This record gives sequence, structure tokens and C-alpha cells, in this order.
Amino acid sequence: MAIHFIEAQSLFILQAGASTYAIKVTEHGFPINLYWGPALAASALGLDNVRLRDRAFSPTLAGANQGVSLDTLPLEFPTFGNSDFREPALDVYQPQTGSRILSLRYDSHRIEAGKPALAGLPSTFVETPADADTLTLVLIDALLGLRVELLYTVFANHPVITRSVRIVNAGTAPLEVRRALSASIDFDSSFANHRFIQLSGAWARERDTHISALRPGVQSVESRRGTSSHQQSPFIALAELGANEEHGSVYGFNLVYSGNFLAQVELDPFSTARTQIGINPFDFAWQLGAGDTFQTPEAVLVFSPEGLGGMSRALHRFYRSHLLPVAWRDKPRPILVNNWEATYFDFNATKLEAIATAGAELGVELFVLDDGWFGKRDDDRTSLGDWVVDRKKLPGGLNDLARRIKAKGVEFGLWFEPEMVSVDSDLYRAHPDWCIHVPQRPRTEGRQQLILDFSRAEVREEIYQRIAQILRDTPITYVKWDMNRHMTETGSAALPAGRQQETAHRYVLGLYEIMERFTREFPHILFEGCSGGGGRFDPGILAYMPQIWTSDNSDAITRLRIQYGTSLVYPFSTMAAHVSAVPNHQVGRNTPFRTRGDIAFTGAFGYELDLAALPADEKAEVKRQTAFYKQIRPLLLTGDLYRLKNPFESQEAAWMIVAADASQALVTHVSVLSEPNAPHRYLKLRGLDPKKNYRVRLDEIETVMAGDVLLHSGLHVPGASADFISHQWHLIAV
Repeated sequence: MAIHFIEAQSLFILQAGASTYAIKVTEHGFPINLYWGPALAASALGLDNVRLRDRAFSPTLAGANQGVSLDTLPLEFPTFGNSDFREPALDVYQPQTGSRILSLRYDSHRIEAGKPALAGLPSTFVETPADADTLTLVLIDALLGLRVELLYTVFANHPVITRSVRIVNAGTAPLEVRRALSASIDFDSSFANHRFIQLSGAWARERDTHISALRPGVQSVESRRGTSSHQQSPFIALAELGANEEHGSVYGFNLVYSGNFLAQVELDPFSTARTQIGINPFDFAWQLGAGDTFQTPEAVLVFSPEGLGGMSRALHRFYRSHLLPVAWRDKPRPILVNNWEATYFDFNATKLEAIATAGAELGVELFVLDDGWFGKRDDDRTSLGDWVVDRKKLPGGLNDLARRIKAKGVEFGLWFEPEMVSVDSDLYRAHPDWCIHVPQRPRTEGRQQLILDFSRAEVREEIYQRIAQILRDTPITYVKWDMNRHMTETGSAALPAGRQQETAHRYVLGLYEIMERFTREFPHILFEGCSGGGGRFDPGILAYMPQIWTSDNSDAITRLRIQYGTSLVYPFSTMAAHVSAVPNHQVGRNTPFRTRGDIAFTGAFGYELDLAALPADEKAEVKRQTAFYKQIRPLLLTGDLYRLKNPFESQEAAWMIVAADASQALVTHVSVLSEPNAPHRYLKLRGLDPKKNYRVRLDEIETVMAGDVLLHSGLHVPGASADFISHQWHLIAV
């Protein structure tokens, strides 16, 4: 077992890969955190020495010894009102008394092989019970009959612990959950000099990396938009002062959830850093009747002693093994061409077939028909929700187009936006109450559309049947699932007044339910997530869809930063990245075709342009790119990422993907702005075997270099004669 219980000390030692997490239950029944960091021996001798000290204005528990104040204990799951003035993890309102006071005490525990699924929620999984062990700590509020179960799963081969909470009203009186975070941990004062890392941005510039010093009080990132959002990401990390890509301790927190979230650190007057993550308490409440249960989403906690790079590689390996859909996680992603930036809404079957024909000749494996194929969809103002093919554009229907394209040797994919409805649609005219709304309030539109109320089973069923019929009748092997607005006037016509604050979470639960149905009925279809690009890039979506459109911004140079930030948490294999036309449609930049390909290569690769209209030299480059991508695709699917140059810090970006056995690697360097009379530049590589020799290929030039030379002396980077020049080396052990 990876979880050890030392009964004499009421001490739990959780061994997760090369890390240890230790919990002690105090004599008063409060679970506290003693340690999280590099692996300790199972005995953890001397670890249980809890240091108590009186603090002015930190009240002592009734009947307890001096110094026993919840305000100063490193609590595993803090609550409101019993001498802890810091942020609680749980807040439960008691309507019969008007109180929010809780007193949760340890009742029991169980340790089991394997990992339970979470009711109604995606979560990481195990394929055999030997992959992980799970500890359940049961806490009881005896007065209320409230039962709280803290779930910890420890993965034997990963420095990862997952946490979630199950709340059970075992009493007779109704309760209202107003705050239910998934994980909370109090780090000791040595963490006061750590750095707070967040991924923030906006549409078309998602997941910029921001690093700041911890300061007294609360630092947080959150979403109140009904989705995980472009603006913030459900991830934070604490990195010790001086930590970089390869050195220093880093603690990461990621939430397997696609709705409103909160991730925060509170630095108290004694330099304790309380770090928490979970559903955002803002505009959230959940009625918990007698016998009812509420399950929080899962939080993924990871420790790395090897800097940010070590944290990323640990998360990538873990998500590839224990989160991505099993049917797709090891399957090569097809090279696709999407017609959106080639045609927008202005297309017909002949135009689409021409793009697919050119793609087939150039090595593309999948054609994707994006928005505009249904209803009267000549712009973004109409027809969402109806999902009836536009016979003016496609006289033979989808089946005719799909068969014509498949006859070229290319698979067929289709765009949907299942969660949305246009005001100008038959569905809305028939069911105007089926959208998220508040009666008598104006219905705010985003992109001229409203959000369907997926908290309602009848709404989900109608949309499921409309789309599923198309998927049953048409030879489709790929679906792009889009969502192009955030939630306003959040309310549901199906919920009573006292439950309106459940709407946003019930919507997310409904979304997961319908995604589960689609992926279960159509396992042969590769589903790609999208929300105006990367507006819902989170582990909850990845549990159903193994790749996500990383950003609507397809400019290669902007993508350097977007893909860098995203890679802090998610594998490159989950990031859809395409070569698009120039001048780029988002920023107007002209970037060499070669550079656009090199930057897109390390994601789920494709094209976002009219392949039929390319000049001969660019068609030749597409042929080279598709052939090379097929050669290295297995490496990109399973290899380890090493970031070598940070585009947030200089005019360079560089990274490499290394096979698990160090038998090959792909190294990419991009010079953003050229420099006159520049110095010689070298890339010191990572992850290679110093005892092996490698054949190093750059374009048509091959050399053989020793692994230790590549690691310690490095590759020479040719000078850039213009802006936006890239170089890519393929290394194979000989």
C-alpha cells in the first residue's frame, strides 16, 4: 500500500511517487497537515511533533490546552466560526437556526486499493486497483448530523495526490452548502517567500504566465463566467524563491472542473500560506435535504523538486495515463484541414471538395467543415439549435459531401455548438424558456446567441437527439465542440427560487452528462473541445475530449506564448495547433510558412487555410510537413517536454520533446525579432542520455554528436537573417 497509518500517533503517511504527504489527527479530532514534499521513509520518525503556541487574539478551543487555536493549526479542511479567522473550505448555512458554525471532528477512516469514481463528475481514473490507493477521512458534526468525507488518492508512479470532498446530510434538518472547496492545505512559514504562479489572459491571448511574490492577505484567481474561461485558468502553483525550469520545489494545484472556480493563497500574520481550490463560492449555494449528498470536483495536487519543468512533465505523464479518454490517449491524432479561415460562412460543396482534394494530395488525413453548414447560417446571427443542413450550400446534404470527401481518402469532421441557441431559430421560437435566463430581465446576448439550460434533462435530450441523428447518419470521425459565450442572467426556469444559485453548477453537471453520452455512443469519433478557442481548456473537458483548440488566435508568434503557458499544465498532444494563412487574420502578421509549421508541429497538427489556393512552393512545404509529422507523431504523443527558452523573457523561444527512453528528440527554436551583428547562440539540451550518441538532422544536414556534448555544450543555433525564423532538429540515438 502507498498509504500507511501509524495508529499510535494517529498519523497517515501518503507516498505518491517520489513525494510524501503526511496528515495527523490531533487529540481534539482535527486533521492537520504535517508535511508535503520529497519522499520520506514510511515511519516518518519525529514528524508528528506539533508545535503549539499561544497567539494574542487567536482564541483557544473550549476545554483545550493553551495554544490549541484553530487559527494557528495547519488544518486539512477548515470551517467557519470556531476560532479560525482564515478562509474556510466549507461553509454550511443552517436555516433552522440561521447559524453557519460547524465543528467537524474525526470519526473514522478507511484505506482502499484503487480509486472511486465521482458521482456526476469527470475525474482521474485507474485501470487496475494496483495503480493507486485511496484514503477516506470521515469527519462528523454531531450536532447537525453532517458527514464530510475527505478523499485522498495516491498514485504509486506519480508525485500526484488527488483530493475531493463528499458532503452528506445524515441529519433530519435541511442544510444549505454555500462554500465547498475541493482541497485546502496550510503550508508553514518557510513558504512565505514562495512565488504565486497563475495563467491569465483573454480571448486570443490565453494563459499568459504571471509570477508574483506572496503578500499578506489573499491572492486569488477565479472565474464567475459559468466556464473556466479565457481570462483565468483553474490552476495555480507555489514555487520557491529562485525556482526555474529545472531546479527548485514547485507545488501545483489544478481543478478537474469546467465551470466557476476559485484558486487562492492566503498568507496569514504568521506566514502560513493557506492554499485552496474548488468551485467558486460566488453566486453558489446548494440545498442539501436530509439524506442528500454533494460531491465536489476533484483537485489534482502535484509536487516537483525539479522546478517548473519537473512539475509540467509530472502532470503531462499523469494526465496522459489517468485522465485522457482511454480510446484516444495513445492513438495518433489525424492531420486535419479546417475550412473556417479559408471560407468563413461563404462556401458551397464544390469549394469544400476542392480544399479536401488538395489536402488529400498533400498528405492531410481529415477535412473539417466548420460553422455555417446549417439553417440560414450566412452569419453568426441565426440558426444555432436547429441543426438542419442548409441545402442551398450543400444541395446533396452532409452525406453527399462526406462521401465525396471520403472518396479522396480523407476523413470527414463537423463543427457543432451544442450548448447554444440563436434567438432567430425555430428551437428558440418553440421554447423561449429553454435558455439560461431570469424572468423579466433582458436576455443579454453574446455573439447574437443565448445559452441553452443544460441543467434541464429535456433540453439536453432534445439537443442530444438532434445532433446524434446527424452523427448516426453521416460518416463523421471528428467533431469540433464549440462554445462561444459566457453566462449572464444566470437562472433556470426549472428551479424554484431557493435553488437558483445551483444553476451554474447544475449546468456543468448537465454538460458532463451529455458529453458522456456522446463519447459513449460514438467512441469512433474524435471530439475536440473549443470555447472561442481556449476558453475552456481544463481537465474536465479533457476527460471526454483528448484535445482542445488552444486559441482562436492562429498567429504562430502569438502562439509561442499561448502554447508555453498552456504547457505548464497540459501535454502538447492535447493542444490543437494549426498553420494558418498570412497576413494572419487575428494580428495581421506575416510569418514564414516553415515557421508556422514548426510552431504547430508539437501540438495536434493541422491547417486553417485554403490548401487549394497555395502556390507550388508552399504546397511542397505542406507535403514535407505532413510527411515529417507522420514520422514523429508517436514521439509527440508520448514524449517528455523540456522548455529551453521562455518567450515571455526574451526574443527567443525553444523547446524539445524527448522520448521516454531518450532514443530520439525533436528540438525547436524560434527567433522572434532578428538582431544585427548578433552573438552566437547555443541551446543546451535536456533529457537526453549522456552516454548515447545522436544523429542530429537540421534540414538536409546531418551530424553525429555525443549526448553529453548536447547537454553541456549544446547545439549551435544558426543566425536569423529576418524576423520570425525557426529551426528544428530531429535527434535519433545511434
